[in-house]
Amino acid sequence: MVLVFAAVGVSGSGKTTTLEYLISRLTKEGYKVGAIKHIHRENFTIDREGSNTWRFSKAGSKVTVAISPEEIAIIKKTSSALNSLDQIIDLLEKEQLDIVFIEGFHTAISKRADILKVVTAKNIDDLKKTLNESVQPILAITGLVAKNKSDANERGIPFIDLPQEGEQLFKIIKKQLEKTS
Repeated sequence: MVLVFAAVGVSGSGKTTTLEYLISRLTKEGYKVGAIKHIHRENFTIDREGSNTWRFSKAGSKVTVAISPEEIAIIKKTSSALNSLDQIIDLLEKEQLDIVFIEGFHTAISKRADILKVVTAKNIDDLKKTLNESVQPILAITGLVAKNKSDANERGIPFIDLPQEGEQLFKIIKKQLEKTS
């Protein structure tokens, strides 16, 4: 079973930086890592208008696969505004990954006790808001707020200032990976 881990927080709070750090460290150690990024912009498409794949989709193809020497892109047209996170995780589990990182899907993830989380925040107000919206397990707090460790943290969750203290977060994640092995 793949370990699922998410970064939750407001825009600009350090989610991408946190996941980028962990992905690079884990892949250097030989772990097989996947990532999911929820893009909530209206009418966003990875497919460029006028391209062959765009033309296939426009003609009615529900799933189009683009293959180049370095990558494969699967473009699946959906009718729902929000794709099922569980379906995407299931799809990635077939890739025999060790861990899947998620950025986005805040509303869906924050209330799920089956997904490990790190909370990222710019300041103490952002931190309190995100912590109040999120259920355990929350393994750490990162982002700009982690630079000031004197901020109140009544839940006992460690503040980790990246990248200086990144080894601490890396060890927390590795411990979780060892539990799933």
